Amino acid sequence: MSKVRIALIGAGLRGQNYVDYALAHPDEMELVAIADPNSDRRDLLKQRHGVDERKCYDDWRELLAQPKLADAVLICTQDKMHYEPTMTALDAGYHVLLEKPMSPDPLECLEMGAKAEQSGLIFSICHVLRYTNFFRSVKRMLTEGRIGQLMSIQHNENVGYWHQAHSFVRGNWRNAEESSPMILAKSCHDMDILLWLAGADCTRLSSFGSLSYFKASNAPEGAPKRCTDGCPAADECLYYAPNVYLGDAESWMAAAISDDPSPEARLKALQEGPYGRCVYQCDNNVVDHQVVNMEFANEVTAVFTMSAFTQECSRTLKLMGTKGEIRASMEKNEIELIRFGDSYAPEKISLEMPGGYSGHGGGDYGLMSDFIGLVKSGGGAGDSLTSAAKSVQSHMMAFAAEASRLEKRVIELDAFSNEFAAD
Repeated sequence: MSKVRIALIGAGLRGQNYVDYALAHPDEMELVAIADPNSDRRDLLKQRHGVDERKCYDDWRELLAQPKLADAVLICTQDKMHYEPTMTALDAGYHVLLEKPMSPDPLECLEMGAKAEQSGLIFSICHVLRYTNFFRSVKRMLTEGRIGQLMSIQHNENVGYWHQAHSFVRGNWRNAEESSPMILAKSCHDMDILLWLAGADCTRLSSFGSLSYFKASNAPEGAPKRCTDGCPAADECLYYAPNVYLGDAESWMAAAISDDPSPEARLKALQEGPYGRCVYQCDNNVVDHQVVNMEFANEVTAVFTMSAFTQECSRTLKLMGTKGEIRASMEKNEIELIRFGDSYAPEKISLEMPGGYSGHGGGDYGLMSDFIGLVKSGGGAGDSLTSAAKSVQSHMMAFAAEASRLEKRVIELDAFSNEFAAD
C-alpha cells in the first residue's frame, strides 16, 4: 500500500488537526472523504486537501452507505456520537481511529472493544499521551529499572483556569448529560497513562470532587448572564469574554467560537453563542476539581488530582520507586531522575522537540504515524499502543471514579465492570 486513504467523520478542531498529518506526509496518507454538517468546515478541508466535492457529505451515514471510499475512518464527533458510526464503519470493513472518550456509556465501550476483537481490524483510540516523547521516556526509565521497583505515583492534571472556563464551563464539555463527566471527557487520558505506567490492572479506587466555584453563588454583584450585556465587573473579571476571545484571532480558543475569524463574527458569536456567557451563570455541571485514589494488581498505588485552579495547562508527576524517584513536567518537557545514595547526583533530562508543546507534546502526530503504519503494514487489532481493548480498561477506571465520587464508596473494578458485562 503506497499511501493510506482516510475518510474523516467530524471536521472540528481535533479532526482538522489529525488529517493535517497528510499535508506533512503526503507520501503516507491522503484525505479522500469528509462528513460534517458544517459546510464551512467541509469546504475548508476540501480546499486544503483537494478532496472531491462528490465525496463531501453533511451526514456520516451517507458517507458510510457508499461503496468503501477509503482504507480507514477517523471519527472525531462529539462524545455521544461515537458509538454508532464506529460500529457501522467496522461493519463496513474500515480500520478506525476514534477520538477519546470512546463513549460516555460503559456498555457501549465494552461492545466496541468486543467488536474490534471480532473484526480483526485496527481500532485505535486517540490516547495521544502514550505517543509523546515525554511519557515514552518516563515509561522507558521505569522499564529499565532506573528507580528500582515502582511503588507510588502522584499525577496532577493542571487544567488551567482559562481552559476550564472555555471548555468545561462555557464549552462543549460543560454538562455531563450532554457530553461526559469531567473524569472521562478530560481525564480519560490520565487514567490511560496511569494504567500504562503502573504496568498492571487497576483493582480498586475511590474518588472525591465537586463543582465548587463556577456557579451562580460566585457571580459578581449585578453581573448579567452574558458578558456583552454590560457587566459591572468587566475590568477585573478574569473570564470577561471580550477580553478572552476578541484579541488574538489565531488562538485555538478564538477559532473554537467562530469559523469566521473576523472581529465582527467573533463579537456576534459572543453576543449570541455559548462562549459569551458569564462563567458563573452557565448550565455547566462537571466538577472543577477532583482526586482519584487507585490501587493496582502489582501493589502500586497512585493518586490523581485534576484541578481547574492553576495558571498552566500541563501535567506534572512524581514516581517513587525502591531505588529512586522521577519528577517530571510535561509542559516544560523536563524529567528529573533522583537515585538514592550519596554517590548519585540528580540527573535532569530536557526533551527538546520540534514544534514545542503543540499537538499534545507531539503526541498527535505520533498517534497518526503509528495508526498509518499499522494500516499500511496490515497490523492486527491488538497491535496498537492504544487499541480499543487496552482503552476499555482505562475507560472503566474513569466510569468507576465517577461512580465512587457520586456514591461515596470504594469501588472494586472487576465487580464494577462485570455489572455492565452481565447486562
